[in-house]
Amino acid sequence: MAIDRSTKAALNVGRKQARSVLKFRDEASLERRRIAAERALTPGISPFVATQVLIAEGDSWFDYPWTDILRILEDTYLYNVESVAHKGDRIEDMAYSGGQLEEFARRLEKLLEQNIVPSAILLSGGGNDVAGPEFGMLLDHAQSAAPGLNELVVQGVMERIRLAYITILSAITNICTERGHQDIPILVHGYDYPVPDGRGFLGGWGFLPGPWLEPGFRDKGYIALAQRKQIAKELIDRFNTMLATLPTIPQFSHVRYIDLRNTLSTGTGYKTWWANELHPTPQGFGDVVAKFSAVLTTL
Repeated sequence: MAIDRSTKAALNVGRKQARSVLKFRDEASLERRRIAAERALTPGISPFVATQVLIAEGDSWFDYPWTDILRILEDTYLYNVESVAHKGDRIEDMAYSGGQLEEFARRLEKLLEQNIVPSAILLSGGGNDVAGPEFGMLLDHAQSAAPGLNELVVQGVMERIRLAYITILSAITNICTERGHQDIPILVHGYDYPVPDGRGFLGGWGFLPGPWLEPGFRDKGYIALAQRKQIAKELIDRFNTMLATLPTIPQFSHVRYIDLRNTLSTGTGYKTWWANELHPTPQGFGDVVAKFSAVLTTL
């Protein structure tokens, strides 16, 4: 695959982000290393040993109340997961703000100090970059000459998300090779087709209120749920198509894309699988995690 100018730029930004984070971590860990050296002589401390450890960075699909992908991987599939995920974070936050990335580097260092190399890194993001107050901007009005998704706007947003993904993948890859001297497999996933029915978290209350899609549809004149579902499906397809190209970048041969489409039902009884517009129910998360497990067992 040929590397275009914007892809090269995003790769370079990721490398710069990695250098900045590693410099910060080097300075921050000096005291910790001194203490670790003192404690190394302390008898009776058994090293922790794990063979199936994962590190996760991401959004609410990894950080959701009561149950999420990571909890099920730990509780049902018996992985040990180190998570720096935070509900509500955009992929641009992860790529450019540095908070999750610095914490990721810290967690990786702690594992490597114990001679534990993670089996894989899990990355979840992009939903918050298109859902929420900005969602209506992706739509032309239902009564306009060209109803549905605005192609130019969607194309621009997808390119912005793609470059953020390249940046964060480049940064994670560089941190891993600098600290672990190898490419650790990275798993990225697309989302499944949502149902924009106006349901938010706990009915629209709390720290994940919602709804995230219905207001934009309503403001742009889309009333029928079937029409909303079709437009949402088109957007999710565009997102997944974009994500599927990432492993074709030569620097990302260790990146695996998981296609979650058609995992959760959107037909009659869809509320069994969807807790609200953006998040699965516990049963839905269980079906999603089965697809993660299928990929993890091949690594």
